[in-house]
Amino acid sequence: MPHPLAHIDAWIFDLDNTLYPAKTNLFALIDARMGAFVARLLGVDAAAAHRVQKDFFHAHGTTLRGLMNEHKVDPRAFLDDVHDIDLGGVDHAPVLVEAIARLPGRKLVFTNADTSYAERVLARLGLGAAFEAVHDVHAMDYLPKPDPRAYRGLCDRFGIDPGRALFVDDMARNLAPAKAIGMTTVWVDNGSEQGPGPVADCIDFTVTDVGDWLAGVVAELEAA
Repeated sequence: MPHPLAHIDAWIFDLDNTLYPAKTNLFALIDARMGAFVARLLGVDAAAAHRVQKDFFHAHGTTLRGLMNEHKVDPRAFLDDVHDIDLGGVDHAPVLVEAIARLPGRKLVFTNADTSYAERVLARLGLGAAFEAVHDVHAMDYLPKPDPRAYRGLCDRFGIDPGRALFVDDMARNLAPAKAIGMTTVWVDNGSEQGPGPVADCIDFTVTDVGDWLAGVVAELEAA
């Protein structure tokens, strides 16, 4: 029998809490800067800003989309501000680096962040030259995952056949649109969210560490 992933020729990865461990806690730094941005913009205290921030995230997919829709915020100014964080906690990831290098086919990053931030994180991980491209929130026209248009745009831009693509994300809700267009899906169950809930049936594989899982996949593919 062929390996269940032998048909995959495009390996697509989320960035935050997927290519590095959730315990790195980068998003806590970004989250704090988002809250401060919202507080300054609206002239409210930290508690009120946090409520607005989370309401926008759930209603619009990202805090940024909510700020754009409700307050006409310049997305580039917002992203430059919230991503101005110390990446010292991101460690080189030798197992992940080797596994991705050995994967057969194309490799891309699909992130609701922006490319400049993604490239800084990838460089810290040792993956600076590992990916063909980063498909970021600017390329999505600020319609981020899990908006189905983001996935179609990714496939159209890079000529990806969804039936031959695999997508890895730590947020289960982001896997549902990928599964709907035929992608193989991998949920990173690393504690960054409570669980898959109603989209559980959209998950093909559940892993706790992307590097370790990919190392096993590569070994099996090479042995097949």
